[in-house]
Amino acid sequence: MDLRVFTEPQQGATYETLLRVAKAAEDLHYGAFFRSDHYLHMGSVDGLPGPTDAWITLAGLARETERIRLGTLMTAGTFRLPGVLAIQVAQVDQMSGGRVELGLGSGWYEAEHEAYGIPFPKEKFGRLEEQLAVVTGLWNTPVGERFTYEGEFYRLKDSPALPKPTQPKVPVLIGGHGAKRTPALAARYADEFNIPFAPLEDTERQFRRVRAAAVEAGRSGDDLVYSNALVACVGRTDLEVKRRADAIGRDVEELKANGLAGSPAEVVERIAQFQGVGSQRMYVQMLDLDDLDHLELIASAVMPQLV
Repeated sequence: MDLRVFTEPQQGATYETLLRVAKAAEDLHYGAFFRSDHYLHMGSVDGLPGPTDAWITLAGLARETERIRLGTLMTAGTFRLPGVLAIQVAQVDQMSGGRVELGLGSGWYEAEHEAYGIPFPKEKFGRLEEQLAVVTGLWNTPVGERFTYEGEFYRLKDSPALPKPTQPKVPVLIGGHGAKRTPALAARYADEFNIPFAPLEDTERQFRRVRAAAVEAGRSGDDLVYSNALVACVGRTDLEVKRRADAIGRDVEELKANGLAGSPAEVVERIAQFQGVGSQRMYVQMLDLDDLDHLELIASAVMPQLV
């Protein structure tokens, strides 16, 4: 089981805070540092000092870390044209020496689009499908050849399809709860399928759908990595767990039911339950980015117990 750090900077974080967390995650041997892609806070927090851009952040981290993998859960397809996104990701992959992963989703938070003047199209899933075709098509076009694409939403003509990522293949993550179109899209384009904030039964059902869709698409279900993202709230004592839950405005019992909460032993058992239904990777959502002791506790008391 691979543990990765997942952050939500729109809730209030500077680049320097994210750098501290990423460097701590690298030193503690987490598998990756991932961040969300949002421009507006959610809930009752004020979001100060304001949003940071996902790919600008990852570009900075690419130069200031050495080993840890870097990526997004998920880049919002509504924020970027696919040709531009392919350039951005390829460049950050070069800057990192080949450590980037692209999680790409359709975009969903209408309020942030209104707040920053970003168009919020009605048909988002069809755009996402074309974006995946364009981004992967540009990367897969051999150097010296040209890429042309004629879609309903995007058209590219005679593109040189440059630059190329450092990795022979940048891992692509697709996720979500949709019963039909999402598994089919994952089967076609994804290296990893992620289901966020889902209970065990929903996780098992969705993984089955994706495996079946992969077989239908001519792939093996084992071609993909299957992962979850769950909020973490771990403590050595009940008091420490409650303190961490209070710091993020959550209830302990609710977190135990829906996340990774409690003692290290409880969290190891909880992760094993998800592993039992097919999860191979866990994105540990850290909501209090000033609490680096939390990261250390999970690394020292949970990570060594995972198979």
